[in-house]
Amino acid sequence: MSSLVAASDLARAAYCPRQLYYARRDDDRAPPPAVREVRSLAFAYPDLLDAPGDELAARPISVSPAAYRENLARLRERDDWGALTDPVARDVFLAGKDCRGIAHKLVRSPGDDQPPVPSLVSPGEPPERGVWEPQRVRAVALAKALAWERETSIPRALVEYPAVGVVRTVRLTTGNKAAYRRALGIARGLDFVPSRLRNSAKCESCAYRERCGVKTWSLASLLGR
Repeated sequence: MSSLVAASDLARAAYCPRQLYYARRDDDRAPPPAVREVRSLAFAYPDLLDAPGDELAARPISVSPAAYRENLARLRERDDWGALTDPVARDVFLAGKDCRGIAHKLVRSPGDDQPPVPSLVSPGEPPERGVWEPQRVRAVALAKALAWERETSIPRALVEYPAVGVVRTVRLTTGNKAAYRRALGIARGLDFVPSRLRNSAKCESCAYRERCGVKTWSLASLLGR
């Protein structure tokens, strides 16, 4: 079990190998309370859909109450709305051939003869389309771990963004599996301090920015250079 790479480490490897180095060195993997508060929204979609504006405004959502209700109304039109709101299991530990991690939900598939799919609940916001690469990598890792345990193919996973009321599907395409393998290689071979990123927007919100010593630049400073 100790040789298995944590799915969260794979996400960090895809985002920034240096960040993964610091997280491992400090043994810093537990999510802060604010993350847990956002994730709790993913288990209350029906109640949030009918909640008044002032109640929604008091929740850790990232859009206006009106926009949030609109997003949940669109989410309700998905075929898997019932499965999302009544998952097979919550916070399930999965251990596969190469990685391990927590699926925040196991969501029923449409057919009774099909296995459930893992869902990763993200505290952030999605890109305009699709899913950020670190979350795609982590979702693929969970799908592979579940497939290993169930001894069957798991062709997709879900990534939920409850702060905005959006759910995206991650399919195990050739490209997504290749990104997973790249991150797995980085995570397994990380026995040195990786190079810093240069002028990356990723650094601005990184908790390790100060100790890393990376220089970040605002748009104004870049234009003035």
